[in-house]
Amino acid sequence: MSKVAIIASNGGLFDAYKVFNIATAAAASDQEVAIFFTFEGLNLIHKEANQQLPMPEGKEHFAEGFSKANVPAIPELVAMAQEMGVKFIGCQMTMDVMGLEKEAFVDGIEVGGAVTFLEFAKDAEVTLTF
Repeated sequence: MSKVAIIASNGGLFDAYKVFNIATAAAASDQEVAIFFTFEGLNLIHKEANQQLPMPEGKEHFAEGFSKANVPAIPELVAMAQEMGVKFIGCQMTMDVMGLEKEAFVDGIEVGGAVTFLEFAKDAEVTLTF
C-alpha cells in the first residue's frame, strides 16, 4: 500500500478544503494517509475553530459556489476522512506553545511531534504541505 503524507500548517477555509480533498481522494484510492497538523493548521481539527474557518479576503463569492455545489462543510470532511482511515497527528509542540489540550480537538487524533510524522512520512510516495 502506498502512502501519502500531508503537512497542514495553514488554517483557512481554502487550506482545509485542499487538505481534506487530497486526503480523502488518496484514502479512497486505497492509499495510507496521515496528516500532521501544526501551527494554524491545528484549526482544521479544532472542535470549534473548524466550524468557522476564515474565507480568504476577496473570495467571499466562493461561499455561494460551495453551497450550490453541495460541497460538505469542513467538520463533515473531517469525519469523512476519519471514517476512511486517515490518521490525524496534532503537533505536540504547537499545542504546548498555544496552551491547547487534546480535548479541544476532534476525537481520534494522535498527539505527537515531528518525529512521529517523520516515522510515517519516511517511506511515503507523496508528501504535500498546505
